[in-house]
Amino acid sequence: MYKQPIIFFGLILPLLAAVALISAVLYGKSEVEASFNEKSQHYAGFEMTTKAAMGLEKAVSQKRAHMERWQNGLSQESLSEVNKQWKTISATLPNKEIQLSAYDKTAGSTGLGGVSAQKSSQVRLAFRGTYRTMQKAFLDLESRMPQLQLQELKIDPSQNQSSLLNLQVTYTAWEN
Repeated sequence: MYKQPIIFFGLILPLLAAVALISAVLYGKSEVEASFNEKSQHYAGFEMTTKAAMGLEKAVSQKRAHMERWQNGLSQESLSEVNKQWKTISATLPNKEIQLSAYDKTAGSTGLGGVSAQKSSQVRLAFRGTYRTMQKAFLDLESRMPQLQLQELKIDPSQNQSSLLNLQVTYTAWEN
C-alpha cells in the first residue's frame, strides 16, 4: 500500500528533480560559456582596435610638425612661399649643378586650376642644371609644399654647356 507512494516520492520524483536540475545547470553553463566566448571576441576586437588607434595616433603625432608647416605654407602667398622654400633647398644643392633663372606668378589659372572651384594660382619656375640635381630639387620642393601640382614641364638641352639642361616648370598652387 505504501509501496507506490514511497517509490514515487522516494525514487522517481528525486530522480526527475535531479535530471531537471542537471539539465538546468548544463543549459546555464552553455549559456554562460557562449556569453563568455562572445564577450572574449568583443574584447579581443576592442584590444586590436585600440592598438591600431594608438599606432595611428603615433603616426599622426610624428607628422604633426609637417602638418603645421604645410598649414603655415598654405596660409602664405604662393610665390613668396615657393621663393622661401627654394632658398632653403638651393642652400643644400651644389651651385654649379643648379641655378634658378626665373620665377613668376601667372595672372590667371589655367588647366585643372582654372576649372576647379578651389582657389589656386600658377607659379612658373625656370632652371638651368643637371638632370639628377633637378630631380632632387623638385622632390624636395614638392615634399615641402604638397599643395603644388605639376602642370607643365619643358626640358631643353643647354646651348652653352652639354651637361646642363634648361627646365621650365609650371605648378598649380592650391590655396586656402
